[in-house]
Amino acid sequence: MSTNLFTRCWFPLRDYKSPQFLHSEQILRPLHTDAQSSPGKKISSPKATVVSKGNGFVDEDTDKLSSFFTRRSAMVSGVSLVSAAVLTFPGYGLAEVKQGLLAGRIPGLSEPDEKGWRTYRRPDEKSGGHGVGWSPIIPYSFSVPQDWGEVPVSIADLGGTEIDLRFASSKEGRLFVIVAPVLRFADNLGEDATIEKIGPPDKVINAFGPEVIGENVEGKVLNMEVEQHSGRTYYQFELEPPHALITATAAGNRLYLFNVTANGLQWKRHYQDLKRIADSFRVV
Repeated sequence: MSTNLFTRCWFPLRDYKSPQFLHSEQILRPLHTDAQSSPGKKISSPKATVVSKGNGFVDEDTDKLSSFFTRRSAMVSGVSLVSAAVLTFPGYGLAEVKQGLLAGRIPGLSEPDEKGWRTYRRPDEKSGGHGVGWSPIIPYSFSVPQDWGEVPVSIADLGGTEIDLRFASSKEGRLFVIVAPVLRFADNLGEDATIEKIGPPDKVINAFGPEVIGENVEGKVLNMEVEQHSGRTYYQFELEPPHALITATAAGNRLYLFNVTANGLQWKRHYQDLKRIADSFRVV
């Protein structure tokens, strides 16, 4: 005679459609500003310094958005537990788990061109890692030298579960892509969000810069530019220190943050390649 022991685990699910959630997460509103940039126009300065809140540059919306990311890190351990529990439930088919809950790594690199550069395009079949129910991620692309390659992503990394991809080169530097659902920042951006709806360049770098580099961006922004490509707006930032090139845009119902970084020696020797990588990022 044998005895079977069954253990039931319950994980409370947050109702993302409840009024309480929408109220607590509604931390950005579409912004209206008198200083509009025309398509293709660059906004640049030799030292674009992010001033303190006391000077009125950082407003309440930015504070709330920045505080969201500090709270989000506490959710990472919970995500790990839920993933482990799902994988042990016999009722789930393996294929369903792969497509719905795990971020698969599928090669998307082209063959090198005549200069040794390859283009990465996010495969349509790659799963998202942002949970069941989200719309498919609109693919993105970028170019890298031949010695760059994909490296594993961990949810314990800076950026948590929203890091969609990492690439690196031992000689030149590293990069990563954050793909974040805009519903986590505001409930009124719709299914066709634009970076302009999220905010102007200064607000975006103040809100998301600390998420990318792991520290306050005050005094680190050397240059800000606004670019238009195929009707989509891209904000581009150069920060130092640490050495980083950040590109931000939005598409569908997600925000995209593309970060290229390197140590001091790599930055000095390979800046032109790093800048070319950052400039190549597109949501397709």
